[in-house]
Amino acid sequence: MLAQGRVRLNGEICKRAGQRSSAGDVLEVGDRAALPPRIHGAEIVFEDDDLVVVHKPAGLLTVATLHEHEHTLYSYLSEHLRRPPGNQKLFVVHRLDKFVSGLLVFAKSESIQSRLQAQFRKHDIQRRYWAVVEGRVTRDGGTVRSRLAQDRSMRMHSTKDEGEGKEAITHYRVLRRLPTLTCLEITLETGRKNQIRVHLSEMGHPIVGDRAYGCTTDPLGRIGLHAFCLGFVHPRSGAPMLFRTEPPPQFRRYLG
Repeated sequence: MLAQGRVRLNGEICKRAGQRSSAGDVLEVGDRAALPPRIHGAEIVFEDDDLVVVHKPAGLLTVATLHEHEHTLYSYLSEHLRRPPGNQKLFVVHRLDKFVSGLLVFAKSESIQSRLQAQFRKHDIQRRYWAVVEGRVTRDGGTVRSRLAQDRSMRMHSTKDEGEGKEAITHYRVLRRLPTLTCLEITLETGRKNQIRVHLSEMGHPIVGDRAYGCTTDPLGRIGLHAFCLGFVHPRSGAPMLFRTEPPPQFRRYLG
């Protein structure tokens, strides 16, 4: 079981029978399959010689910012891949906001990065999210289109100026209506910065917990946005790849 990677101690794969444990440690044992490794709360969902798909927790930056360089998913995953015998590099393909959880793909070479990013530019990537928003969305579904631009305070907003910003397209459908909230499934056609957050806020239904874009309630204790589905064509083999996650614990009672 140890050799097959079916034992995890405090979130890390354990392969040494003599490794000591203490009261309060968490020990997990897989039934028949290897447990995916976890790195600072992030879970490796899939990995091969070309790429790695990771489930990012809410509250962890994808990449470094001006104010934070070390505590990022990129930093932790890079350190993990540099360990022998791998000694591999990591290249960013796309990002999730710090307080958004869900699936991300990273490349292990510049050529794989370039091919994956080409799929993003052509909108050949499948990206779907669960969103819990304020208020009752009356339409069962629809599409929001606008040009998104960034203001001096680094906030994104829609603009009617054809010479400013980039086109952003967001599709949504209602999954469940609650007295004061609505659960949505979001499909991205483009992937602009804060796109879903801006579009839902401008619809009058900001994502719960998202005070930056006008929400006044926080029933989940976090931003109510989770990237649950990621699909793409493997850049080397050409095989279709599709990954899905279970709802985070905070989402389950709302998704039903």
